[in-house]
Amino acid sequence: MASSTTHRYALILGVSSGIGRASALSLARDGFNIIGVHLDRAAGLEAARALQAELQSHGVEAHFFNVNAADADRRAEVIEAIRNIFAGREGAQISFMLHSLAFGSLLPLIPGVEGERTATQKQINMTLDVMANSLVYWTQDVLAAGLFGRGARIVAMSSNGASRVLPTYGIVSAAKAALESYIRQLALELAPHGITANTLRAGVTVTPALEKIPGNQVIQSHAEMRNPHHRLTTPEDVAAMIALLAAEGSYWVNGACIIVDGGEDAVDLTWYGREDLMS
Repeated sequence: MASSTTHRYALILGVSSGIGRASALSLARDGFNIIGVHLDRAAGLEAARALQAELQSHGVEAHFFNVNAADADRRAEVIEAIRNIFAGREGAQISFMLHSLAFGSLLPLIPGVEGERTATQKQINMTLDVMANSLVYWTQDVLAAGLFGRGARIVAMSSNGASRVLPTYGIVSAAKAALESYIRQLALELAPHGITANTLRAGVTVTPALEKIPGNQVIQSHAEMRNPHHRLTTPEDVAAMIALLAAEGSYWVNGACIIVDGGEDAVDLTWYGREDLMS
């Protein structure tokens, strides 16, 4: 069991499932107190409460906020609550922030057949706001509130969708591309504050977000075939890299897009099934 370091806090946006959940557990084992933002109801809320208790079992604090992370008023409320948590605790600071929000519209931009639903302006704006723009707003407000410590790390979760497309994935693809662009800019502008910003591109990982993508079973089977290890990336695989980026020795990694996929993206799928190449 880790003992609380009292001053190191990790702010995780999207804490209750998938990569956010695994990262919270990994960071808690390394002694980070966890401040988690999530949006859940019913069974999801019970799972979030169970995670909070599990984090506390590692001897750290776990403060959870069940709110819409993309809502400006809710963001202000959470930041004020963090101020109150830090009050009277000398040296308390946010040393790590993970943006792992995955909520958006999975509709085509152009109808494939007559009458097919396509993405609306509202849906496009919402997807970009949740999955990309919110990174900027949280960074601005946490910094303005004086909650970031010098040497803090920011990590945002992207995917190869930032440079590739699938049917119905166009808006999410645009959001991931914007997210990576924002990270590069934040890496530049936060350097005077001693804060770094990086993106992780995870391989195909079974998460609630993936399961909402039409045809996700095909995506999974192709990824298993292409990956040199012939398995999918797990949230724990990604969380292990996040723990490395949160460690002291990673301070010179900045503005990078790091692929965490076991080699999946490096392998050409057409190689498989070619006996002339495999012999």
